[in-house]
Amino acid sequence: MQAQSPTLEMVAALAGVSRSTVSRVVNAPATVPARVVTSVRAAIDELGYVPNLAARSLASHRSRVIALIIPEDTARFFADPYYSSVIPGVARYLSATEYTLALVIASDDEPDKTRRYLLSGNVDGALVLSHHVDDVAYTELARALPMVFAGRPPGADDPHTFMVDIDNVGAAELATRYLVEHGRRTLATISGPLNMSSALDRLEGWHRALAAAALDDSLVEHAEWSDAAGAAAMHRLLDRGIRFDGLFAASAQIATGAMEVLRERGLTVPHDVAITSIDNDHFAQAANPPLTTIEQPTTAHGATIAEKLVALIAGEPVDHLTLMPTTLIERQSV
Repeated sequence: MQAQSPTLEMVAALAGVSRSTVSRVVNAPATVPARVVTSVRAAIDELGYVPNLAARSLASHRSRVIALIIPEDTARFFADPYYSSVIPGVARYLSATEYTLALVIASDDEPDKTRRYLLSGNVDGALVLSHHVDDVAYTELARALPMVFAGRPPGADDPHTFMVDIDNVGAAELATRYLVEHGRRTLATISGPLNMSSALDRLEGWHRALAAAALDDSLVEHAEWSDAAGAAAMHRLLDRGIRFDGLFAASAQIATGAMEVLRERGLTVPHDVAITSIDNDHFAQAANPPLTTIEQPTTAHGATIAEKLVALIAGEPVDHLTLMPTTLIERQSV
């Protein structure tokens, strides 16, 4: 008589854990305490258990694929350093699971195509890295498919919406207050695009800091997330003819463009204009002078959204909102 092949239940009994815990060790070990992983893997080795991933996938109707959605055009995707630091965090976390990562750059003119792909059974869940305040397509999809958002999307109050974000209001308030604490009294800001919640929140933080200091908050320009847009916005600020001695830029990329224009027009940083920003990327570090900025842990952010989604797919409880910590990095721009 042929000996019975080891089963998931046999592994669970030998390791002294539940069947679901063994399944999590097999599929997403990063979600299980290290000592439990060690115990379960020892039982797997002792019994010679081999997971039948293909059969289990068919039985559970799962694809073992997670989609990473970037609702931007290709040019923006390759130009923005945010993506190049968040995505490795996602990939690193998923490398310890049985999930494969599928990158989808979803431009605005292809929403139906992306929706069909996500709902066709090709993926078990999706991560969304960028979203605009007038685009509710993905938050609506979250009712039909496990999804986690990096940032605050439209409909963030919906209980089906799961988010991992930084405190953008608090970060901008801290960066602006730093300028005030260093003696700057006429402040300007260049916000990000006003169709994105992160830009709106950072603008709100700037207003709050100036209100607390009883300072004027009318010197506002808006820009896309690029150095060229930051440069154009700085030209507009200077053309108003109002001298200001401090600037909060909503991103380091915007700030570097603004700094180039200040230099072209005979102003120095930080003597004439002190500058703070958000993002401790290569733009902040390579700026001349290097930028005082708020660092958001983008790689850890990517790993956290992946962790939340794997847990969500597994039917585990997940917090509606998780906030990542930020750090003020002091450099020579103030």
